[in-house]
Amino acid sequence: MAITDWPEAERPREKLLEQGSEILSDAELLAIFLRTGIPGKTAVDLARDLLDSFGGLRTLIKAEQIEFCSHMGLGPAKYAQLQAVLEMARRYLFESLQRGDALSSPEETRQYLSDCLRDYHHEVFAALFLDQRHRVICFEELFTGTIDGASVYPREVVKKALHYNAAAIIFAHNHPSGVAEPSQSDERITRRLKDALALIDVRVLDHFVVGDEVISFAERGLL
Repeated sequence: MAITDWPEAERPREKLLEQGSEILSDAELLAIFLRTGIPGKTAVDLARDLLDSFGGLRTLIKAEQIEFCSHMGLGPAKYAQLQAVLEMARRYLFESLQRGDALSSPEETRQYLSDCLRDYHHEVFAALFLDQRHRVICFEELFTGTIDGASVYPREVVKKALHYNAAAIIFAHNHPSGVAEPSQSDERITRRLKDALALIDVRVLDHFVVGDEVISFAERGLL
């Protein structure tokens, strides 16, 4: 039976418009993105099959193009659409941070940094540069590394802070293993960065470690 033949209250698009997106299952949300099924399967059936095949929504979303397009019902056009949706979501979060105080919206800050960094297969060290009122000036990925580490150079961070005329910085880096627990080397480089930036009157407000969860140095009392 085609989705158009379902009772209206059970159709994913109508449910979203009537009750909101948060009540939909992963399969229903994906079905709206897919728009159509394939012969013998509705969009919801296809969505369920894809989620089973990929092992979940997040794995599907972060799949490389070749793997994504190898599945029935997906292709380059769908991959491009998905990447556009993800980029719009990141830009929406960034604009939200730019309009306000990064410290007054810690969940948005945490979510933005997580969205930017969590799916890399190598370590990336990044920073949010902030003005005197802790509004975001710029987000920049500063250093990249292998699967288990990135070399961080305080001198280069200081140069960037001066370039952006930043008054404060929030650092973030990912752990590709998914284990977000800060390491001793994470703590050491944070202290070095804090000391170096103090010489030019730039405050380090926090350092987030992104994995399957996001851990804040400030909340842990590590700054």
